[in-house]
Amino acid sequence: MSKKKILIFDDDKAILEVITIIFEENGYQVEISETSHDIIEKVSQFQPDVILMDNWIPRIGGVQATQLLKSYDEFKDIPVIYVTANNDIVALAKEAQADDFVAKPFNLDDLEDKVAKYISN
Repeated sequence: MSKKKILIFDDDKAILEVITIIFEENGYQVEISETSHDIIEKVSQFQPDVILMDNWIPRIGGVQATQLLKSYDEFKDIPVIYVTANNDIVALAKEAQADDFVAKPFNLDDLEDKVAKYISN
């Protein structure tokens, strides 16, 4: 059975390290990106099963990056979990067309549960 792949867009190195360790320990293959303007290239190369998207990410931001991804037929079904410390996370995730969201600072168990929920399908 091949490993499930998770692609994480975030420019916070500390968060990336923690999430990477957690998911690798759970048997995922993890790829990270600190920029989101190249989301289409990254997604076509890595073919993730699920994406974690930060709101404040350089160049184009999480909302635009997610909208861009969702505008492609071949990528629109990849679940995107929106991650932000913003108060209006619900509105942002909706505007971005994300499939779900997790507020920062997040509980790692919640994050793992959300990812597992989308990956088991």
